[in-house]
This record gives sequence, C-alpha cells and structure tokens, in this order.
Amino acid sequence: MRSHDLQRHTEATEASWEAVRGASYGAVKWGIATAMLGGLGYALSPIYRGLTIQFKVYIQMSGMVLGSMLEADSRIREYEASMRMRRRIMREQAMWQSFEERYGKEEDDA
Repeated sequence: MRSHDLQRHTEATEASWEAVRGASYGAVKWGIATAMLGGLGYALSPIYRGLTIQFKVYIQMSGMVLGSMLEADSRIREYEASMRMRRRIMREQAMWQSFEERYGKEEDDA
C-alpha cells in the first residue's frame, strides 16, 4: 500500500471506531431514558400496561436505535471536523516551514 492509501485506511478505521463508540454510548443513554419513560408509562397509564410485551420491547429498542444513530452521527461529524482542522494545521505548518527554509536562510547568510 502506498502511504496515502495507508493514511486513508487508518483515518477510515479511526472514524468507524469513533462511530461505534458513539452508537454504543447513544444506545445506553437513550436506552436508560426509554426505560425510565416505560416505567413511568407502566405506573401511570393503563393503556401502556395493556400493551403486549413484544410491543413494549419494540418501543424500548426503537429508542435505543434512534439514540445510537443520533449519537454515532454526531460523533462522526465531530471526528470529520477535527480531521479537517488537523489537515489545515499540517498544511499551514508545511507552508510556514517551506517559507522559513526559503527566506530564513537568506537572512541568516546576510
């Protein structure tokens, strides 16, 4: 693999792991919130108590899936923004380094 391909592969792998961490966190966070709402619904609503266990599980899973999708999307957007910032910083550092090599040496010689 060429260096550029290897860098892209590494970035893609890091991005996918960041999305997995976000999805896991979102599923847990929204799962807890959905469970609390389910408990509240069970305590207060005769309609919710009358639902089948399968439908209650479906409602719980829907909350967890929604939370995992939202959090994974949020994390991957943050990762992309940080990668753009890193690339910009690296590009500017390379520009200044070439500038200093070109013009800094001439001043030192004089």
